[in-house]
Amino acid sequence: MTLQDTPPAPPPPRYWLMKSEPDECSIDDALAAPGATVPWTGVRNYQARNFLRDAMQVGDGVLFYHSSCPEPGIAGIAQVVSGVRPDPTQFDPASPYYDPQSRSDAPRWLLRDVQAVRKTRLLSLAEMRQHPALAGMRVLQRGNRLSITPVEPAEWAAVLQML
Repeated sequence: MTLQDTPPAPPPPRYWLMKSEPDECSIDDALAAPGATVPWTGVRNYQARNFLRDAMQVGDGVLFYHSSCPEPGIAGIAQVVSGVRPDPTQFDPASPYYDPQSRSDAPRWLLRDVQAVRKTRLLSLAEMRQHPALAGMRVLQRGNRLSITPVEPAEWAAVLQML
């Protein structure tokens, strides 16, 4: 075998914070789903969609974040387990995520499957703000409302230590 025959090393995993409203899909719901896997539907922001489509890959780590609830925060650890595919909720008029301008031959919105690995204690925003290692985390930045944001490897490691 020569160097030319050696397959390229897979890219290192990336890390993400993915927000879910617990009334729609909590970490408990994800853990109870078949294979502990849920389709991550309802992404309706182009920048978040582009992260999902262009940067996310199978095997990436996910901080499962509960949002729009009395105490938002990281509630579990998950991983990306599928490639990208069209989000069917964009075509369903009964769905709150229905997009009448999206066409099945050119879907606007995409999803990936996410597998819950484990539930954690709730790591609140207030607690995260107290740790200097997380100061640059996008979820802590003023005005950030994206449902999917990248997490730096050092931030991922710091969060795991805090859990």
